[in-house]
Amino acid sequence: MKPLASVHERELKAERGAGQKRKFGELGFGLLFASPVLLGYVIFVIVPIAATFYLGFTSYSVGTVPKWIGFDNYASLFSGADPFFYPAVKATVYYVGLSVPLGIILSFFLAILLNQQVAGKSFFRGVFYLPVIIPLAASSMVWMWLLQPDFGIVNYALDALHLPTSRWLGDTTSVVPTLILFSFWTLGNTIVIFLAGLQGIPAHLYEAIELDGGNRLHKLIYITIPMSSSIIFFNTVIAFINGFQTFVQPAVMTQGGPNNASLLYVLYLFNEGFKSSRMGSASAISVLLFLVIMLFTAAIFYFSKSLVYYEGKEERR
Repeated sequence: MKPLASVHERELKAERGAGQKRKFGELGFGLLFASPVLLGYVIFVIVPIAATFYLGFTSYSVGTVPKWIGFDNYASLFSGADPFFYPAVKATVYYVGLSVPLGIILSFFLAILLNQQVAGKSFFRGVFYLPVIIPLAASSMVWMWLLQPDFGIVNYALDALHLPTSRWLGDTTSVVPTLILFSFWTLGNTIVIFLAGLQGIPAHLYEAIELDGGNRLHKLIYITIPMSSSIIFFNTVIAFINGFQTFVQPAVMTQGGPNNASLLYVLYLFNEGFKSSRMGSASAISVLLFLVIMLFTAAIFYFSKSLVYYEGKEERR
């Protein structure tokens, strides 16, 4: 029996060895094929992030050697020594705090309207998505002309209707609300994602509401919103991240003015790094933005646990 057992053990060891060699071979092939993506991710994502964290602790401009100064860049920002930091934070919070919730609500209800069985719905869907394919800088230039206080067509139309006109981008009180209104111009992507989610809601749920005597409001409250909660959550997270990083609109339309009222955070970051050539300070500003977005996203994920419905979640529990 002993010799037979030894033979069996040797066969098992040989099989295990062959299995491990096969796994290592597959792992090697997998890493080889994925190496271009992994290498690109390390070079263009990981290394720049690490370099930004390091440069945030230095005094550095392009063409010079970084000089370690510890937390001086951060102290300068929070102490108010930099006169643009707090106005940029205030303008960004104002912009994100209004544009994101309003944009989500507006795009959700537009998606509901575009999901109705009406004639020409493909045309209307195309109309709402069309602004997305137009370069944002070009759209900004066009809207600058439309919103000109003296000869812009928007004020002309309001005046013709005997409605009050505005200086739009030329006034400190109206410039951020105008940028918020302009942000609705590019809601096409969000609407498309909502629309895809709405089309995945089973029709029998609405039929059950109808059998119980429910109306459209009941369908919205008890079916549409709960079943779309995961899509609402996804769009909200993406909208907040994009909102904090808004750059093109203020850079093209206002350059942060008037009186720094529309100096959004990323525009301030750009000015600090590329106009004032203070890359060390700009790195500290970008690190703060990175941390804020990370914490904000984590907070949204934490508080969304009891609000978002995922199909099949109960079964997994």
